[in-house]
Amino acid sequence: MKYAPLVALIIAFDQWTKHLVRLHLHAPRIYFGGLITLVFTQNEGAFLSLGSSLSPAVRMAIFTGAVSIAVIIALVILMMNRVSGVDAIAVALIAAGGVGNLIDRVTRHGRVTDFIYMQAGPLHTGVFNIADMAITGGVIWLLVSSFLQKAKNPPAES
Repeated sequence: MKYAPLVALIIAFDQWTKHLVRLHLHAPRIYFGGLITLVFTQNEGAFLSLGSSLSPAVRMAIFTGAVSIAVIIALVILMMNRVSGVDAIAVALIAAGGVGNLIDRVTRHGRVTDFIYMQAGPLHTGVFNIADMAITGGVIWLLVSSFLQKAKNPPAES
């Protein structure tokens, strides 16, 4: 697969940073006047802890089972060259991020290590990780690409 090195690099970087956080981040560390805070958390839910109040069995089915299926679909799309150009990079980012978080879910009893928090005045993020950044970047990339394609090729009038 053409994008295997990119996928492997993102997974490795995600797992390495999570490992470092679990070993060394025992108290929050604030940088750039509070813009970035590194804080070790274990997230049982999805993005912004969505679903963390669900039962463990339901969380496992959704966050491990459904995400595994989505990752497999993304990898198949890449291997079959169903998406081309820069959009393939976006799909590779999504697949890599999904695998990175799946590794945590399987090896850490359904929890994902998160550690990056950003705040600028009243604007702030949830706590996230490198895999989340890859997934979010890939999704935004595909959305922008889709909108640009629609703008470039407007639907024909009937």
